[in-house]
Amino acid sequence: MTKEKEQSEWVGWFKAFIVALLLVWIVRTFIIIPIEVDGPSMSPTLIDQDYLIVEKISYQFSNPKRFDIIVFHVTEDKDYIKRIIGLPGETVEYKNDQLYINDQLVEEPFLSDYLSENNFSSPYTNNFTLTEDIPGQHQTIPEGYYLVLGDNRQDSKDSRMIGLIPKENIMGKARFIYWPFNRISSVN
Repeated sequence: MTKEKEQSEWVGWFKAFIVALLLVWIVRTFIIIPIEVDGPSMSPTLIDQDYLIVEKISYQFSNPKRFDIIVFHVTEDKDYIKRIIGLPGETVEYKNDQLYINDQLVEEPFLSDYLSENNFSSPYTNNFTLTEDIPGQHQTIPEGYYLVLGDNRQDSKDSRMIGLIPKENIMGKARFIYWPFNRISSVN
């Protein structure tokens, strides 16, 4: 092999490496990110040390929906994963382990099986209202904000403590569990 041909081959490999790095950067910055669940706050839906793919694009074109599982910035260095319960313009109340949105009972199907299999003697979700118990004490959820709760209502630091979440803090929607292998599934 001539020196020019060998040098050309190295330049080709270098270019391919740079393109690969650029593609990884584009995907991680604009499309998807891997996240590890840290703690029990989303149990039984997500458990500690589940690894997820979080998709970042859909909220650029549409608003989050009730019961979406999202990842959001709490601080510059801390991200949480929770479920959206309340949407902009709504009132939210929990009483007697029941969710009420705008004074209408709303079922939470993602908790139904878990609660029926595990007989809780105390409330699973303590009573609260948006106006009295959520930091900020809003009458309704302001435009561009969301009320989030962990599925493990007894062990979750969520809107009941940290307040409503602004849309600009939402990184993306949890879509897929990819590790451990026995838990591979889409996130609902």
